[in-house]
Amino acid sequence: MSNAELATSYAALILADDGVEITSDKIQTLIKAANVNDVEPIWSSLFAKALEGKDVKELLSAVGSGGGAAAPAAGAAAAAPGAAAEETKEEAKKEEEKEESDEDMGFGLFD
Repeated sequence: MSNAELATSYAALILADDGVEITSDKIQTLIKAANVNDVEPIWSSLFAKALEGKDVKELLSAVGSGGGAAAPAAGAAAAAPGAAAEETKEEAKKEEEKEESDEDMGFGLFD
């Protein structure tokens, strides 16, 4: 990661920690205040657009928990344990069908 990316990331984290809206201008202001001169304005624009409307603190706390996609799946599994078990069995069958044995490829162990 380059110095520009690091400086922009840290500036965005500082803004999020203070509860301030993350904008390109505010990121640039923090970068200039830190006396980091080699950061092009495009970095602050990219980070501001990527984080627009997102709760950065929530994103950071979800990193260790396996991501946001696992929570709805866990909720659905708790709501219908029988359906989840059936889906797991169906997925296992599909995976078994996809795997090919050595005999299917035209050679075996003793050829």
